[in-house]
Amino acid sequence: MNRFVAAERALRSAAPHQLLDAVRDVLRGQYAAEEVELFMADYGLTLLQPVSTLPLTLPPLPIHTGPAGRAFGAQEPVTEDCPGGAVRVHLPVTVRGDRLGVLSVTMPSADAAAECSAELAEVAEVLGHEVIVAERDTDLYLQARRKDRLTLAAEMQWQLLPARSCARPEYALGAQLEPAYAVFGDNFDWSATADHLALYITNGMGEGIEAALLTSLGVNALRNARRAGLPLADQAALADQAVYAHYRGDAHLAVLMLDLELSTGRLQVVDAGSPQMLRLRDRTVTAVDFEAQLPLGMFEETDYFAQEFVIEPGDRLIFVSDGVHAVAGPGGEMYGERALARAITSTSLVPAAEVPGAILRELTGHRGGPEPDDDALVACLDWYGGIPAT
Repeated sequence: MNRFVAAERALRSAAPHQLLDAVRDVLRGQYAAEEVELFMADYGLTLLQPVSTLPLTLPPLPIHTGPAGRAFGAQEPVTEDCPGGAVRVHLPVTVRGDRLGVLSVTMPSADAAAECSAELAEVAEVLGHEVIVAERDTDLYLQARRKDRLTLAAEMQWQLLPARSCARPEYALGAQLEPAYAVFGDNFDWSATADHLALYITNGMGEGIEAALLTSLGVNALRNARRAGLPLADQAALADQAVYAHYRGDAHLAVLMLDLELSTGRLQVVDAGSPQMLRLRDRTVTAVDFEAQLPLGMFEETDYFAQEFVIEPGDRLIFVSDGVHAVAGPGGEMYGERALARAITSTSLVPAAEVPGAILRELTGHRGGPEPDDDALVACLDWYGGIPAT
């Protein structure tokens, strides 16, 4: 049995809370590693938090600077020199484009690291897949992702999310919520098949638990309709009925619903509320307006219809909630389309997974303070084009 197979088997057979112990044992025994540590990206995408058992903890690492932060951002291994000739290799832990964190492995020498670098990268990838599976049965990795306590509303919202990023040959997606530890109404959802990508940007009215409960009802109603195979307009109608049946018009859910045909770039869109879409093409940002329809749950038995829009390979689509485009600065001036367009243009070379965080940091500067008055959601879709049939 070769050593990579041994590492893979050790991870697949380990108890959910012992993945780090398993990867440490096999890397030390099979690869002569001296130290092995796993760091998870926190909810706010500001730190890499160590996976450890209290009270034995390591300090967190910055996510935007330093060797580990560079590995996370570039999604490539980064090597750091250590005392005595040893080197520390920081390896991105990523699953289908979802950036989970970094695996840091200290090797006795640069030659030893170079000799097994490709296998170490594969071990980090297998570890990522096992972490995703293990999160069904242990809180260890979810706890490691938080530098502060989540509010109950935020806990509910994060548990609704599919992931913060994903990638396929046709597209790359990234999204982020703020305030990460106290979000209550904004949410995003996506799901892909061989032929289609469904994307939903939602904004539940209200605050705290009430907003989280409303969004949870709406998102799950949309999922239920989607998984029943209904077209986009019928999904909206069914979710509208579910929200109205519970709240009788006293609360509603704003949602922008999209269904992308992966072979052609054709979008079916239902615009039922405040989330907005902007397109970056050839360094020009254009706000894309659709015919406004009623938010979900306002009235009984509302009819919805889908509009069509076509995107081209190389297009970048940015989706924002009203907590972004309508946020006011200290002097009362709105963030608005012009400032948002500047932020989108300035991040045109940034990978889709990092764009939402970069735009939200610029929004913090405009707001003039770290704590927003409303939820803020940014999602980014890079469209590369359909893959020709073979």
